[in-house]
Amino acid sequence: QVQLVESGGGLVQAGGSLRLSCTASGRAFSRSAMGWFRQRPGKEREFVAAINWSSTNTYYADSVKGRFTISRDNAKNIVYLQMNSLKPEDTAVYCCAADAFRSSWYRDYNSSDQYNAWGQGTQVTVSS
Repeated sequence: QVQLVESGGGLVQAGGSLRLSCTASGRAFSRSAMGWFRQRPGKEREFVAAINWSSTNTYYADSVKGRFTISRDNAKNIVYLQMNSLKPEDTAVYCCAADAFRSSWYRDYNSSDQYNAWGQGTQVTVSS
């Protein structure tokens, strides 16, 4: 079981950029599929992006496609979320998540139920 810690959140004006980092402990990280989710206060958690262990497959929510990029560096045990052209509606707590990589991930990568390890989250606030 891996432990995940996010960083990089903050306050930014609309149109600006942020890069979130998720640092993992444990040797199992390299074989884990990773996802980013976000949650607005009082609202349900929603899928943002996901990446498989080898970085050969990435997936994005329609709302962030073309603006956000997920990547990972297995040698450093870090997964990134580069966020460009930020909008006020991107304001949320962003959490990274990991699962034991299974074939079902290719179907359920956008479901929080697919993941079994979560970070504490980092706040992103985008002003208008």
